[in-house]
Amino acid sequence: MNKYILAIDQGTTGTRAIIFNKNGLEVSNSYLEHQQIFPNEGWVEHNPEEILENTLKVIKDAVNKEKLDFSQIKAIGITNQRETIVAWNKENGKPLHNAIVWQCRRTANFCEELRKNYSDLFRKKTGLVLDPYFSGTKIRWLIDNVPKVKDMLKDGRLQIGTIDSWIIYNLTGNHVTDYSNSSRTLLMNIHKGTWDDELIEIIGLPKDIISALPDIKPSSDKNTYGETKKELFTISIPVSGAAGDQQAALFGQTCFQPGSVKNTYGTGNFLLQNTGKDIVFSKNGLLSTVAWKIDNDQTTYALEGSVFITGALLNWLKNKIGILPDVKQTTDIMNRTPSTEGVYLVPAFVGLGAPYWDSFARGIIIGLTQATTRDHIIRAGLESIVYQSQDVIDAMKKDSGKDIPVLRVDGGVTNCDPLLQFQSDISQTIVQRPLVKETTALGAAYLAGLAVEYWENLIDIEKNFVIDIEFTPHLDTDKKDKMLEKWHEAVKRSKGWIK
Repeated sequence: MNKYILAIDQGTTGTRAIIFNKNGLEVSNSYLEHQQIFPNEGWVEHNPEEILENTLKVIKDAVNKEKLDFSQIKAIGITNQRETIVAWNKENGKPLHNAIVWQCRRTANFCEELRKNYSDLFRKKTGLVLDPYFSGTKIRWLIDNVPKVKDMLKDGRLQIGTIDSWIIYNLTGNHVTDYSNSSRTLLMNIHKGTWDDELIEIIGLPKDIISALPDIKPSSDKNTYGETKKELFTISIPVSGAAGDQQAALFGQTCFQPGSVKNTYGTGNFLLQNTGKDIVFSKNGLLSTVAWKIDNDQTTYALEGSVFITGALLNWLKNKIGILPDVKQTTDIMNRTPSTEGVYLVPAFVGLGAPYWDSFARGIIIGLTQATTRDHIIRAGLESIVYQSQDVIDAMKKDSGKDIPVLRVDGGVTNCDPLLQFQSDISQTIVQRPLVKETTALGAAYLAGLAVEYWENLIDIEKNFVIDIEFTPHLDTDKKDKMLEKWHEAVKRSKGWIK
């Protein structure tokens, strides 16, 4: 019987299981959405039990719908929404609170206080900025505001971690995470790959929080994170790879060479540039992060620009203000509306991410006239996805000192060809969309498969990369520069709005 690798892609809006063959092609796919919970303005939560239930359902469905047997699954890889944090009782596995999602801004004021004295220290040790996006201050909030979390920490019954660790714990019984996910917590020293006592103390966490945090393992681990409990799938399957969703996408796009860049267009946009074995510290508002660690090899690092609201903007246009009938119509709308006629939309719904890092910015639509139509506003929203990406690309060029001749793209929004053409025009670079669009899940599969020698090495994996379509720039550079200038004027007006 043929053997396959199963990847779990646990994202912000839903959970997917994809089974891949040796050519990196999809054999089976199953997906379920989960509820978005908004307890207060700027707060975002998920139900961890719903996520776990959906994870088990999509795994079984992906195997069953193609009439496969679990014995054909050689290994499982996991990729996940990063920074989202879950706390649970290690004795019975029950969550103590909803998961606090990466988008949640509840710790914005605390982060602003920390920034006054500790920005440089956190940048040097973690590569990150002090922003509510990251996990550390979310953990502090849970300890301060959920009595059960504090009590169980004192009793030694608490386990806490990012979504990958929640899933791995429930599959295997082991409390582990990988280097890429732990690098997003504000608690890990990226030079050493260990939890850092000084960072923990500054955030105001008890020293014994380390006992509740997961062990940090390679992203592709020959020793594996453990095997699935037999009662789940009738047999035990090694769980041997894990990475945060954006690092997994970088791996799935086979961006193995330093300088190579990918842009994932999902709920947000996330651009990563491989910097090899060197940690490049940004002077232009980007993050330095772990890309992956393969078994005992040296850690690979990346520069990252995180844009919070892109694909989520389309859902807002459709579901909240009701001007976009269907997200699938974006291609037609862009084709029939060649210009916004001066309208700009800055989707700073939860603040601005890279390179601005303004928790107090809020969204604006500017340049409206009586001639403005629904389609102009929709196109302005779509263009904002590209403009925000371009702000990150410009920062990457400055930090790395390198041009970016090719941009590899993935994610749901990349189905819109006119958007990718606009990206090529604004970036003045070649944009490549791969044949396999689920590169995040593919990256997790590759990491798991390497560990169990399903793929021999990176060269073996690179052979699987196939371009679906390539876009080259057509827009006049003067026109491009004027459009970006107006965009930056709009961004300025959105900044600090609720401060």
